[in-house]
Amino acid sequence: MPLKIFISVADASGDRHAAEFITALRQLHPDIHIRGVGGPRMTESGAMLFHETVGGAAMGWRGALRALEVIRLLRRVRRRFQEDKPDLHVCIDSSAMNLPFAKMAKSMGIPVLYYIAPQLWASRESRIKQVRRYVDKVACILPFEEGYYRSHGVDATFVGHPLFDELPVDRPTPAGPSLDERPPIVGIVPGSRRGEVKANLPHQLDVARRISEAFPGTHFLIPTTSAVDAAVRQQCAGQNLKLEIKLNAFDELIPRCDLVICKSGTSTLHVAAWGVPMIVVYRLNPLIWHGIARWLIKTKKIALVNILAGNVDLVPEFVPWHGSNKPVADLAISMLRNPQTLADQRAKLLALVAPLDHRGASKNTASIALELAMKNRSDKFRV
Repeated sequence: MPLKIFISVADASGDRHAAEFITALRQLHPDIHIRGVGGPRMTESGAMLFHETVGGAAMGWRGALRALEVIRLLRRVRRRFQEDKPDLHVCIDSSAMNLPFAKMAKSMGIPVLYYIAPQLWASRESRIKQVRRYVDKVACILPFEEGYYRSHGVDATFVGHPLFDELPVDRPTPAGPSLDERPPIVGIVPGSRRGEVKANLPHQLDVARRISEAFPGTHFLIPTTSAVDAAVRQQCAGQNLKLEIKLNAFDELIPRCDLVICKSGTSTLHVAAWGVPMIVVYRLNPLIWHGIARWLIKTKKIALVNILAGNVDLVPEFVPWHGSNKPVADLAISMLRNPQTLADQRAKLLALVAPLDHRGASKNTASIALELAMKNRSDKFRV
């Protein structure tokens, strides 16, 4: 009987990483049986989806999966597990959905591997108790996370960052802008979730308008995912800007940019991997920030690249971003007028990502998953 692995994913980013993970699994164990909840990339990689959580038929979003929908999905998956129990449950990212999934799987005697675990070192550290209780193994994607989780009694291994599995091996790095010869090219990264796009994109477009006034003819590039493409195009409709919007084209569009206005998150590391200068933003209601968020966040900086740099301002960050958009636009204009500023940031970004720039995260995680699944299968036969 083939090994059976169930994978749970909640957003487009997780769907992409899951697809790479599934491909690696099948290379190591071709006859493995993979089911899950996720999106189209998982299906393309050969997984049988029990429910779509990514894309047009996905559950509703308000920054995260709504709690009621998570509960309903958990009940359905539990019933499926009672009929056909997998050898391993793999949670990928998205702790709002996956920690309840891990708890459910563990209660049914199913081992749990968490790939791209919650960044509890940054916020909500109290959740470490749930990880310790419900997760058998954590596959860490940042070097320092292994030590962090182990210090809290969680079995963890650094596997590498999946981003670098997906990038070209010999990717060229930008040589820098020649703005004396052409108008600037500016990237806009509003997020991979509809809630993020709704919060960030209108203000990023306002920044774009201000940049365009200072640099007529500026070309703005916006990469999208399937989950937000329609929302991005709707918000951009009628804008008097030179916009290029393209689906699943991050690695095509971003290297062309002189500067990126990037929402905070993993996307900052993705931009950094191409050595493209950026300003990091994240629109957040000041009441939410002062009332809740700032008390949960432990790091001095918010942007991932700044945290990896040692909690320093390697790139400018406007997080939380509220009030006028003028300071962001003014800084962007100033940077575009100063090629040396762009060159300096570019060099620092490339130096930052160099230690992370090796391949194998998906394959390493697949090896761990197979080991856990086979151990569980053999334990069943010994009982």
